Amino acid sequence: MQRPSLLAVAIGVIPFIGMCFSVPLWDHVSPMVFGLPFNLFWLLLWIVLSSGCMALANYIEERRKKG
Repeated sequence: MQRPSLLAVAIGVIPFIGMCFSVPLWDHVSPMVFGLPFNLFWLLLWIVLSSGCMALANYIEERRKKG
């Protein structure tokens, strides 16, 4: 079993950073987005983006296995 590539790991860490470490950047602001408080919208957005990041990391690993 191969270790994952650094690029795939970096892409997989992006959602974690977006959800956990970006809070101080927007925590003091309270606008509404699509009827949701911004905090909730931000977290829901990252849940959706996480799927895209994981799919991209998987694509990178699959191409690496073939080549």
